[in-house]
Amino acid sequence: MKRTNLYSQLLSRLHEPRRFIQVLAGPRQVGKTTLVRQVMQDCGLPAHYASADEPSLRDQAWLEQQWDLARIKARSAPAGALLVIDEVQKAARWPDIVKLMWDADTHTTTPLKVVLLGSSPLLLQSGLTESLAGRFETIPVAHWSFGEMKEAFGWDLERFICFGGYPGAAPLADDPERWRQYLNDSLIEITLSRDILLLNRVDKPALLRRLIQLACAYSGHILAYQKMLGQLVDAGNTVTLAHYLHLLEGAGMVAGLSKFSSGQIRQRASSPKLQVLNTALMTAQSGRHPAEWLIDRDAWGRLVESAVGAHLVNTAMGSGIQVTYWRERNLEVDFVLQRGDALVAIEVKSGGRKDTLPGIAAFDKAFKPTAKLLVGGQGIPISEFLDAPAAHWLAEHPRQ
Repeated sequence: MKRTNLYSQLLSRLHEPRRFIQVLAGPRQVGKTTLVRQVMQDCGLPAHYASADEPSLRDQAWLEQQWDLARIKARSAPAGALLVIDEVQKAARWPDIVKLMWDADTHTTTPLKVVLLGSSPLLLQSGLTESLAGRFETIPVAHWSFGEMKEAFGWDLERFICFGGYPGAAPLADDPERWRQYLNDSLIEITLSRDILLLNRVDKPALLRRLIQLACAYSGHILAYQKMLGQLVDAGNTVTLAHYLHLLEGAGMVAGLSKFSSGQIRQRASSPKLQVLNTALMTAQSGRHPAEWLIDRDAWGRLVESAVGAHLVNTAMGSGIQVTYWRERNLEVDFVLQRGDALVAIEVKSGGRKDTLPGIAAFDKAFKPTAKLLVGGQGIPISEFLDAPAAHWLAEHPRQ
């Protein structure tokens, strides 16, 4: 199956006369490599593909060799050639080498088009902005949506909420124990060991692993960092926890949503609302059988709210939309979308018991949002909400 929008976007950019390095950034197992191979097959250009995803980092010479192999193809083809480097952030000094080679090709008018793929968006963005400013465009590749899983595998809403949006794991969903083992061993552990621990300084790896377990167990909860410290052994300090949560978000696993405020300093200093970016992480880490989620009304409510939050964060990637929450005393708005002057408050009616009361009225009085949405219950059906990206709801309700 093609992720049609992403496929069309990349293919179109490769056919434009002006050259930019195209960067596909997103977590593991969301189809980046499959997508680029489909484009390689259909773009009409001779192509060279290489991957730096090895237990040890590729050195500078390796990257230069791959580039030279692609140059040979480009010089012998009238329309040029395509070079694809997968997991580029694992190649030593990759930003400097890419800049050097790209600028040399620009000077000699070598018709080589370049696509870089990476599963660590934080490291990619750092290298791009430091060395490659003005030379690249980014195409965010997020987790698969409900609509994509429905089209590819025929999943209904309950199956998607339980098993999330990892297409590689979908064939195992009929065997929940095998599915859970695959997620934990082949995705979560590989992401931690290769995309975070191998490429970042992490002084407390056991804490990092415990933090993702905590974040999955408390997805949808607002937890102060001090409260997290009380849940963790050998927790270090709040700065360490905030840094590790940032690394997990960069790897596409869990995020800490900020509290909405008209003052940005207050927003950054707020207690985070923990949010899985794929509900598969939540169910795989829990040890529960999927049927147990369905019969436990409170647990199912948390899972549904997490599915809505994950959908908003994933579809907001690269769009300039901020996804936050709001809370004052025991009044809460589950999610707040903001882009420019447009502001949308979202309450999720998922059936689970909440310790807080809906705060839509109080939020409306304080901030005058352009729209107030109820998702689930007697509001927008959850399946309908998950079929539209975050930008849709802002476009539907622009500031008058």
